[in-house]
Amino acid sequence: MFPLRDENPTLNTSVATFLIIGLNVISWIFIQGLGFNPGLIKSVFNFGIIPGELLGTVEPGTRIPVGQNIVYIIESHRSWATILTSMFMHGGWFHLIGNMWFLAIFGDNIEDVMGRFRFIAFYLLCGIAAAAAQIISDPASPVPMVGASGAISGVMGAYALLFPRAPVHTLIFLGFFITRIVVPAYIMLGYWFFLQLFSGFLGGGSGGVAVWAHIGGFVAGIVMVRLFCQSSRLQACREKRGATHQIIRRY
Repeated sequence: MFPLRDENPTLNTSVATFLIIGLNVISWIFIQGLGFNPGLIKSVFNFGIIPGELLGTVEPGTRIPVGQNIVYIIESHRSWATILTSMFMHGGWFHLIGNMWFLAIFGDNIEDVMGRFRFIAFYLLCGIAAAAAQIISDPASPVPMVGASGAISGVMGAYALLFPRAPVHTLIFLGFFITRIVVPAYIMLGYWFFLQLFSGFLGGGSGGVAVWAHIGGFVAGIVMVRLFCQSSRLQACREKRGATHQIIRRY
């Protein structure tokens, strides 16, 4: 299931959401060299989270082959700032576009109910919680972790809790057959979360996907959303959505 758009109108321009998307794109262009090496490899290892290096569970001097004639050497110290910088790094075009697509769909409504500065703080805290979950799941890993998906998972968890019945237009892939359906947000997001749990308990994910970061971020979003949500904003959002749907039904 892949979301195309939601039917959940916003009250204000999503400045913070667009700012976060912009920072990710800028990082991709100017720090990661549009995905070309050596810029991509250097950015992933310099700004990504390496649990074994961060916690000192991998012996300093350990050599990690990362490409043809390229080796990364585990250092004795690692900056904890990588927990934040890793949220703005990506491993490829599809990784970046997919993450930004999900953030654009679900982030605007969560920003609406929180306000811009609260939303940014919420987003970053969800990313930190996601990183912690992945580090705990494999504290000796020498593999760098990058991507905004942990923080975005928190946004998705908040959306599932606050707007469970918001219609989401979704693509369904069944082999060569592709169709589009409209489902409530809790079905689309619940299905996504179930896949993360299923993958996590089967072995922590495949293809280099940090599924425990997704799980940790999603749960953190559900737990923390009430601390950041402003009731007056939430009520206004729900009233506008109800009014919009009433107009559509009358039409």
